[in-house]
Amino acid sequence: MDLYNLGTVPWPDSQLIYHALPRLSREGLILCQPASPYVCLGFHQDARQEIDLAFCQQHGIPVFRREVGGGAVYLDRGQLFYQLVLQRQNPLVPASKEVFYRRFLEPVVATYRHLGIAATYKPVNDIVVGGRKISGNGAADIADAVVLVGNLIVDFNYEMMSRVLRVPDEKYRDKVYKTLGENLTTIRRETGRQPPLEELAALLVEHFAPLLGSLTPRPLDDDLRAQAQELGVQFASPEWLHGQERRPGPGRQVKIAEGVTVVERLHKAPGGLLRATAVVSGNRLHDVHLSGDFFFYPAHKLAALEEALEGVEARDPAIIARVQAFYQQHGIESPGLQAADFARLLAMEAGA
Repeated sequence: MDLYNLGTVPWPDSQLIYHALPRLSREGLILCQPASPYVCLGFHQDARQEIDLAFCQQHGIPVFRREVGGGAVYLDRGQLFYQLVLQRQNPLVPASKEVFYRRFLEPVVATYRHLGIAATYKPVNDIVVGGRKISGNGAADIADAVVLVGNLIVDFNYEMMSRVLRVPDEKYRDKVYKTLGENLTTIRRETGRQPPLEELAALLVEHFAPLLGSLTPRPLDDDLRAQAQELGVQFASPEWLHGQERRPGPGRQVKIAEGVTVVERLHKAPGGLLRATAVVSGNRLHDVHLSGDFFFYPAHKLAALEEALEGVEARDPAIIARVQAFYQQHGIESPGLQAADFARLLAMEAGA
């Protein structure tokens, strides 16, 4: 298995390299740290809904949308990223994403324990200590590969994380800041020290090696750099950043005419936050758009689910039946997200 132990890199490379590797049909473990801060948005999230884009622009903080689900996060030199790329046919890759997480997060848990932190794996994709999250992780299918991305959180800027998020008012922002402090911890907070990057990278290599086999150090070659550069142009475009924007709606639930209502709703499921906008006309769903910080495999099928919900009766049984049929037909996995969650989000009984 190739090892790309890159150290501190320009912030775009901390995302582009693991996106490029699958497109070259390669496998590898990437370890890196961004040289400067940025905001990273989940694949299914709506940038304008989730991020205070004006604040980020004013303070020179780039915003990047990745091809991995999950939520938005503020990233800087306080984290060391591990990014594992495996071809889908690799015998190490299980069929279930939940089993995938459990298997490949074991080395990360072992790394934390090596540092004296009593970390444990928490399904679906978290590592926690004392009930607080200490590592954020996600997986995605990119090209013919399965990708795991995550971080060792050495230190964290709670204030900046609460600031880059789009919130309704400052009172809500204060609550976000307080909640982050209560539910997210760091290596520094748990041990009183900040281990150097080299030490943490060496520990990850030590604990991943028994699972992955011999890890051979590799430099970034010309083909990999060229692929990353090409993707950088695509991912820097406004079309990519705003590709998940919801269709405009005038409010949470607004009656447009008799029998025609525009709805905008949120639902917190075990697998993440679901956001939907839709038009309900004649008690049927139209123009459904879904976004949020959840994981959905294959990711590109979410748009097809929106289309499948077109014209469905806006009632629990009909929505559940349509979503279940879609999942079965397309082999969908969405850990912590069930058909009933979509019904709670879209059925007219829910908040009507």
